[in-house]
Amino acid sequence: MDKIKWCAGKKEGLSLIEPNSDLAEAYVKKAEEALESLRVNIIKDWKISTAYYTLYFSLYSILTKIGIKCEIHSCTIEFAKRFLRDYFNEWDLEFTEDSLKARIDSQYYIDRTVPDEQYNEMIIKAPEFLIKCKSILIKLNEKKINEIRDKFQVAMNKKK
Repeated sequence: MDKIKWCAGKKEGLSLIEPNSDLAEAYVKKAEEALESLRVNIIKDWKISTAYYTLYFSLYSILTKIGIKCEIHSCTIEFAKRFLRDYFNEWDLEFTEDSLKARIDSQYYIDRTVPDEQYNEMIIKAPEFLIKCKSILIKLNEKKINEIRDKFQVAMNKKK
């Protein structure tokens, strides 16, 4: 089954809402707060979590500006993979997905470790990702937002 359709079929999954620039800015603020927490934290597991949430809230700010609601993180990333390719490259999206896995591993499992290379990359790239998302928010005009929303609706209405 198509993952976007699966995500849209879930209670907390992908759904259309009114585009909301104010809510987008609120998520940017949450991303900035997560980044600040990343900077002051000294515990590796918490640094991984705050680095991930910097990425996630940055990305989610774009979805809210477009008018997409989603409470399933993997579905938020899947939406970006499918509908935000004009703004993100393959690396950005794989990095976000890998960071979600790292956050889950460090937060929920005692016997899983995040490699130092991945950890260091998250710490370095989280602020850059936030800046990129802020730039995307500026570029997203009503025409682009409507194009993305239309593509999402078409994907929802496609038969298997």
